Amino acid sequence: VLELGIVAHSVIIGISLGASESPCTIRPLVAALTFHQLFEGMGLGGCIVQAGFKNKSTAIMAFFFSVTTPIGIAVGIAISSAYNENSPTALIVEGLFDAASAGILIYMSL
Repeated sequence: VLELGIVAHSVIIGISLGASESPCTIRPLVAALTFHQLFEGMGLGGCIVQAGFKNKSTAIMAFFFSVTTPIGIAVGIAISSAYNENSPTALIVEGLFDAASAGILIYMSL
């Protein structure tokens, strides 16, 4: 459950970063994402070690953790050219993604 939540969260955050076009929003997102992914990776790695998964399962989980944010960024870049960043629909969708991401993190912390 933790791995799936983190994977979904990473994709959502990646989409948010990829869809951002303003340097004023990209810089803080990159800084936050760097530290966030570092500590999230250490936490996930600790859980994987404690669970005693086999090497193949561990490698698969590490792979998915490593590629989900870049995939999200690529999706965000692809969709950012197709919509107006300041339209009400785009703002609602971005807010829903952010809310879902926050909800996943809160659920994981419980």
